[in-house]
Amino acid sequence: MTESTQRASENGVSIWLDDLSRTRIESGSLQELISNDNVVGVTTNPSIFQKALHQVGPYDAQLKELGKVDVETAIRELTTTDVRNACDIFKNIAEESDFVNGRVSIEVDPRMAHETEATEKQAVELWEKVNRPNAMIKIPATLEGLPAITATLAKGISVNVTLIFSLERYAQVIDAYIDGMAQAAANGHDLSKMASVASFFVSRVDTAVDKLLETNGSEKAKAMMGQAAVANARLAYELFLKKFAEDPRWAELEAKGAKVQRPLWASTGTKNPAYSDTKYVDELVAANVVNTMPEKTLLAFADHGNGAPSIMGTFDEAHDVMKNLADMGIDFKEVTDTLEANGVQQFIDSWDTVISDVQAAIDRVNA
Repeated sequence: MTESTQRASENGVSIWLDDLSRTRIESGSLQELISNDNVVGVTTNPSIFQKALHQVGPYDAQLKELGKVDVETAIRELTTTDVRNACDIFKNIAEESDFVNGRVSIEVDPRMAHETEATEKQAVELWEKVNRPNAMIKIPATLEGLPAITATLAKGISVNVTLIFSLERYAQVIDAYIDGMAQAAANGHDLSKMASVASFFVSRVDTAVDKLLETNGSEKAKAMMGQAAVANARLAYELFLKKFAEDPRWAELEAKGAKVQRPLWASTGTKNPAYSDTKYVDELVAANVVNTMPEKTLLAFADHGNGAPSIMGTFDEAHDVMKNLADMGIDFKEVTDTLEANGVQQFIDSWDTVISDVQAAIDRVNA
């Protein structure tokens, strides 16, 4: 194991890879990252599957076997096969960690992000199709997604809540999780085998806020650039500690074997080349968090990252950052609302490309 990934892991960070493809599985690349870089889980999303399914070749054999099926069926078969096979690779890690890690996430169709019942239905379908206890179903943290998160957990299904940008929404996500776990307990499910993460998007916040600071143009504004995302994530961690320590419902669920819903730092690839390429890893190290990294960020962190604790003791400073942004006229709620809407649309656009690419592949192999 590399020194920095080992140090981060020892300090409480679960390193997950933000990528999956048939090629990565079959080449042994995924296993190498597990063996060498402390990778203990995988996340996927529509954009990741867009890149994977755009490749000509790796999926042809399965498409030939499927024949001239409709494109939605083909996509479901291709993606759940990859996730199932990745779950099998992580089986030992899942069992050894009591199913805290070894998780592989697959997201519901992003076109359903504002449809509660459709999301609930597909979450069950994906869970049953993958058919592995260490899978996780990703559900966007839209207002319509919140009741779907609760309902999915109530069925005993592990959930990765994605596209969280604001503290307000994150508080609602934690409540949805606790409600869902309470219902799961009432329904007789084994809480100890369930898990959930709350995926808090990081670098996109700096991208959005930095543009506003540039427009402001003052020296104070320039000095604030690159601070919003980490401050927002650190305050999310403060909220995580507070909510799970103080909610009386949680103590009862924990006594029944439930695990806390860990914060997951997503969108951790650095977008601004002026910033360190390990910024959103090194500055967000604490116990009970997940950091899901694209391979480029993971390899950079393995090469020259730090991994020392970096969140505890920073909450006052983070509050000051948010206050300073507000004093400069930056409406952070408007920023996060826009990021959520754009995030959903980005995934829909990726999914539209997936549909087009897979249809072309079906036509090609059946020509």
